Amino acid sequence: MKINTLGYSVKQGFKNIQRNLLFSLASTGTIVACIFLFGIFYSIFQNVEQAVQSIEGSLKVSVFFEEGIDEETIVQIGNELKDLKNVDTINYISADKAWKGYIEDVYGGDEEYVNSVFGEDNPLQNSASYELTLKDISQQAATVKKLNGISGVRRVNSSEGTAQSLNSLGRLVGYASVSIIIILLLVSLFLISNTITIGISVRKEEIAIMKLIGATDFFVRAPFLIEGVILGLAGSIIPVTGLYFIYKGTVKYLIEHFAIVENMVKFVPAGDVFKGLVPISILFGVGVGLLGSLLTTQRHIHV
Repeated sequence: MKINTLGYSVKQGFKNIQRNLLFSLASTGTIVACIFLFGIFYSIFQNVEQAVQSIEGSLKVSVFFEEGIDEETIVQIGNELKDLKNVDTINYISADKAWKGYIEDVYGGDEEYVNSVFGEDNPLQNSASYELTLKDISQQAATVKKLNGISGVRRVNSSEGTAQSLNSLGRLVGYASVSIIIILLLVSLFLISNTITIGISVRKEEIAIMKLIGATDFFVRAPFLIEGVILGLAGSIIPVTGLYFIYKGTVKYLIEHFAIVENMVKFVPAGDVFKGLVPISILFGVGVGLLGSLLTTQRHIHV
């Protein structure tokens, strides 16, 4: 596109917006609402995903050995565990370490009291184990099945119910977000289409004259395409800017006024959330505006 043609198209695009200000505001407002809701769900999803990953990282799978097993076999089992694709980390927990951990968790580390009750012998002498974390918690059941099939393994403890709940939560948030965005996307396309249609109707005679003197379809359509891009760009910048300050303010308020929230939830920093949200929102807004303009001009520009 030549510079003078681009300048003309941009100028006419702004004129079209002024001529149909009410519909332009309605179209922009719908995109703003769409991206605003998308931003809310995106922010929530980012924090939920981080929380889920944190919980997943704390979920352990414990592999216990058969009684009387020798050290060489334990090392061999460890090598087999390392070969499993879904195993992330492996930590060997000796019987003594398991007993000390139990004393710390249950009796607050009071070894004198524990020794007076249980004696100095280790009741967990057959409780040595490998403690594993998994790369994909959704594959926990399949991984546990493989672990149970390893020779020398007596029992495998896992948190299958918790893993299923985490997967269900992630899917629920994802489905809800996608459903709402699709509905608002269709509404945005409808309103932008109506706005462009009205603009074409207002300039119908002018367009006819332009085509009679040799104007190409692209030259005629360009101002309406620019109009759609402007509406989409404005509709993406406004909500993202507002969301940035709302997100920072909300996180700050919760941390300052509810100490328990800070202890329970580690919020994703605003910079990390919006470095992904900003380009997605701009592409979404401009894409919706351009798509709505393209579809509308393709139907109505032949006059």
